Amino acid sequence: MGVAWEVIGVIDTEGECAEWSFPADPGAVRAARAAVRGRLRDWGLDGVCDVTALLVSELVTNALRHATGPIGVRLVRPARPGDVLRVEVSDPLPDPPRERVARPDDENGRGLALVAHVSLRWGTRPGGTGKTVWFELAVPD
Repeated sequence: MGVAWEVIGVIDTEGECAEWSFPADPGAVRAARAAVRGRLRDWGLDGVCDVTALLVSELVTNALRHATGPIGVRLVRPARPGDVLRVEVSDPLPDPPRERVARPDDENGRGLALVAHVSLRWGTRPGGTGKTVWFELAVPD
């Protein structure tokens, strides 16, 4: 039996990009992970599947905690060997995320630190109706 998950819309999953829009509810985290894993496997990028799904989970969770409205996830496939995988998570809140130092007993506050530590580069950019948090990962040969 397959995993059921809700997607507001599949914007595009052909070619060099894949884009989805998820509702702002807790099921979006699982749905985003499943969509990302599926597309990366289809592209033959199994070597970055787990870490990408983990970081997408962190960013979608952040979007759920701080914003309302749909959450966008976009993958940009590496064009050539040695290129990077670019991953973007968008939400309607215009405020950029803030890294914070989590105390040992804190149950949250480590997501952006994890993204910063694991990715080659990461950042944010404003959008027409919110912001996008992005990161890049090296793709093993």
